[in-house]
Amino acid sequence: MTAQTPARPRKKKSRRGKFLVITVIVLGVLLVAADFALAAAGEYQIAQRMREKLQLNEDPAVRINGFPFILQALRGDYQHVEIRAYGVPIRNEQQGVDLRDLDVEADLLHTRVELADLLAGNVSKATIDTVKGSVRIKAMDLNRLANQVTPFDKLSIEPDNRVATQTPADPKAPKTTAAVKLSGQTNVAGKVITLTAYGQIALVSGAIQINIDDIELDDASLKQIIPQLRQALAIKIDPGTLPFSATPTAVEVESGAFKLSGEIADVPLVQR
Repeated sequence: MTAQTPARPRKKKSRRGKFLVITVIVLGVLLVAADFALAAAGEYQIAQRMREKLQLNEDPAVRINGFPFILQALRGDYQHVEIRAYGVPIRNEQQGVDLRDLDVEADLLHTRVELADLLAGNVSKATIDTVKGSVRIKAMDLNRLANQVTPFDKLSIEPDNRVATQTPADPKAPKTTAAVKLSGQTNVAGKVITLTAYGQIALVSGAIQINIDDIELDDASLKQIIPQLRQALAIKIDPGTLPFSATPTAVEVESGAFKLSGEIADVPLVQR
């Protein structure tokens, strides 16, 4: 009789291997979930502080970038925190500021605070290496400001793509001027006139100054009103300040908005 070879316990090893894989996956999922939960708690605390600091009616959107969060938390150094708030009104009668639909953004680079303090909401000692702040001034505010001089309607903001972008001597230098195209309507003696205005925006004393060079009308017989319209659109828009009191250093024209931006170094997360 031929001796039978004993069967190898493959099923047990196979089951053990599957169990280990499943265990690793479950632990990984739990760690990721815990990391996101911890990050969310930190984002909530920063949102609360930023609501106070930026004087907002609602909590801004806050995102702590970088994964895993726990490694940044253990170092007490959060490399990039994004803060976004939309439709923000800013009114300051003393400074003559009355804007009602700003988009406010701040990018915090290397926010330094201990995890225990962050989760407890105690950020009085927190500091930020660099803050890059910006505000977007949209067409709604431009329409309202323009109407204080001459009745305009449906003004839109676009970059003037007819103007070739010149390479600056220092590519890293902030841009203090930008070509702009404004389109909209005005009313002349009861007649609605469609206009397109071309010019520039410039950074002047921390504000945006609009300067119009050329205006096209859909009714060429009314060209005599062009100087009046050019003067009416020469509007200065001052948001008062950027997030964290950063000094404005650059202007841009985007589709639908003017953008004013700047940065500041070595600032506290909240006022002391």
